Amino acid sequence: MSAKIYRLSDGVEGLFIKNERFNTTSVSFNFYLPLKRETAAAYALLPFIMTTCGEKYPDFSVLNYKLNRLYGAQLDAAAEKLGDYQLLKMRISVINDKYTFESESLIKQACEMLLSLIFEPKAENGAFAADDLAREKRKAIEHIKGEISEKRIYAKNRLIEEMFKGDAYGVPKCGTADDVEAVTGETLYSAWKDLLKKAFIRIQVIGAALPQRLFEDIAERFDGIKRDDITDCKINSAAKERETPVSVTEKMDVKQGKLVMGFSSRMSGDDDVSLPVMIMTDIFGGGPYSRLFSNVREKMSLCYYCSASAVRQKGLITVESGVEKENAEKAEKAIISQLDIVKNGEFSDFEFNSSLKSICDSLNTYNDSQVSLDTWYALKANNSTLYSPEDIAERIKQITREDVVNAAKGVKLHTVYRLLPKEEK
Repeated sequence: MSAKIYRLSDGVEGLFIKNERFNTTSVSFNFYLPLKRETAAAYALLPFIMTTCGEKYPDFSVLNYKLNRLYGAQLDAAAEKLGDYQLLKMRISVINDKYTFESESLIKQACEMLLSLIFEPKAENGAFAADDLAREKRKAIEHIKGEISEKRIYAKNRLIEEMFKGDAYGVPKCGTADDVEAVTGETLYSAWKDLLKKAFIRIQVIGAALPQRLFEDIAERFDGIKRDDITDCKINSAAKERETPVSVTEKMDVKQGKLVMGFSSRMSGDDDVSLPVMIMTDIFGGGPYSRLFSNVREKMSLCYYCSASAVRQKGLITVESGVEKENAEKAEKAIISQLDIVKNGEFSDFEFNSSLKSICDSLNTYNDSQVSLDTWYALKANNSTLYSPEDIAERIKQITREDVVNAAKGVKLHTVYRLLPKEEK
């Protein structure tokens, strides 16, 4: 597998990942824009409304018919949070031409379809159609309410909100339900124009061969667009240390309590500087060999689950656990105790070696799926160096116990969020 970047326009690049393992070719447009409360909802709606209809495909039945004609090509969309930015994704996957009987390239047709949806949306008089907008707003609000109902997700989101008040990272990736409700056809159209004008854009192609003239055709599309104030998604602010941790407790009608703890890390940034944090977090609370799983969950039986994860660009480590109300304080103290053990280098060689092997094995699975590879590279757009999963696996193998201890010593408790059952009457 090899990867090569092509410069197409100001703030627009193409990335071709040559991989002959797959019978399909994947083409994705990835747009990176600043995450702001006032624009998050409108931006997040865009990839979904633009992959359900367009000027040439006025409704989903017409669009779906075209996809079926392309041997069941897959079209999907996503809106994610990447550090201080929103990542808006539109992707199409189509069977390679050598497996078809068509005289015209299916890959070319699929790319033309995706370009049409992005550059020629279904809009009139500077506004998206009311019925299309209403449909997507309803789906978005249902998704947001679904995350609130899923208390594990809700608790994690509330911790982030409390920990990053006033910071871009504290903004929900799709806005709030009220924010979505306030979006109009006109504001969404304005957001679409911002998308083409201000976003950093990476077009990722994964397949056996780069479709003929694809990047040239995309570059021509941008010739008539004045690009300015282009997003620089490499700039991220790290979580600030807090001398005295803050505790926030909410009570709801829940059977199982949630304890979520947020830590700041002095070692933050991209893969060139923060890989030891990945290993440290995994030893602390990753797999079944980790300190949190084997001790807090198994030996002490203080929680139903207990795991740690890191957002290294933000210098953020979180620990999530499900607890009984009477065990919440004990679990919190036990989690801190296990972190201190890692800081003191008192973890075993088995834990260290198991972590290295587990992470490297996980990195090797990215090549099993185009979706996984596409996600990998899309989430690395703010990295200073273009590393493949194999590259990172090799770098992981060079990390020492001393590197892990050094990373752990820069970790400090910032915020504790507890979601506990209401008092029984």
